[in-house]
Amino acid sequence: MYFSSLMIKVVLFIVLVVVAACFGQGPAAGADMPVDAATRNAVIAELREDLKANYVFPEVAEKTAGMLEKNRADGKYDAITSGKAFAEALTADLQAATNDRHLRVRFSADALPVRQPQAAPTEAEKIKHRNNVLNINAGFETVERLRGNIGYIKLNGFSDPEIGKETVEAAMNFIANTEALIIDLRQNGGGSPEMVALISSYLFGDKPVHLNSLYWRAGDRTEEFWTKPEVKGRKYGDKPVFVLTAKRTFSAGEEFTYNLKNLKRATIIGETTGGGAHPGGMFRLGDHFSAFISTGRAISPITKTNWEGTGVEPDVKVTKEEAFKTAYVMAIEHLATKPENADLKDAIAELIGEIKKNPAKH
Repeated sequence: MYFSSLMIKVVLFIVLVVVAACFGQGPAAGADMPVDAATRNAVIAELREDLKANYVFPEVAEKTAGMLEKNRADGKYDAITSGKAFAEALTADLQAATNDRHLRVRFSADALPVRQPQAAPTEAEKIKHRNNVLNINAGFETVERLRGNIGYIKLNGFSDPEIGKETVEAAMNFIANTEALIIDLRQNGGGSPEMVALISSYLFGDKPVHLNSLYWRAGDRTEEFWTKPEVKGRKYGDKPVFVLTAKRTFSAGEEFTYNLKNLKRATIIGETTGGGAHPGGMFRLGDHFSAFISTGRAISPITKTNWEGTGVEPDVKVTKEEAFKTAYVMAIEHLATKPENADLKDAIAELIGEIKKNPAKH
């Protein structure tokens, strides 16, 4: 998922989805229920209207809405009586028509809450949101110092920065004295572009750097994201950074990767990422269905485009299983290039041999 703080009416719902993904489960995980023709027709009608009113590309929205109506009229969905199967069928048709990996319909066996458009979250929702972010440690799964004084951060999501900023500070302070940093995004499904900007700020100097822009259809506006000249804790300086990717790396995880690659701040190692560059939000389609609809698109200040449909190509293409070992070896090899380590070349070579033979489990 890829969302912005501007999406107030849906952001809490999205965070709950991201949290469930991080834990690998959610409410009524795996549960299903039957759907009838009236339900299918109502879901399609609401989905068509939401697409036309909100999807980032209006012409594509009109064509896609027309496709859905034609499919309904032709009876394509008539034999589907499972809620989960209906959501999957709609998702497949939406993505085939638009090549937009964010567009999808979700089914929930539990009734979805009703929220008025642009309604502010209640205090109870704010507390639940905060607890959910803290329960996944703001996305920071692992922070450690590897042999050879190499930092390693396994980051599974980009959470709300207002809640996660202290965790970011603690993580970056912990690895501040390392010689190189490996950031593992192989299981990162996305999150907040504001958190992308905050973490990126630790990897650049005092001069603000334009990372990315998001164009939003609503209001025909563009929002820019820059690094912060000052952060809490210590910045990492210009030391080497390696980012690990997989096909599962998606959305805001891809933005972080794309930004650092094009700014030549990190070496990307692993697999081509999932290919989702359109932020948006969840829209309720009745009691048991919702749709993630892309309401904006990313625009790189460097490439003037984004990674939608193509993913981010790594600098060093290896399988996700080989990515950590490859990055670790490259980080250690960097140590050998430093003049002050001239008398450690034999020890460094020995460590590289050990890593290649018996890499740590990451």
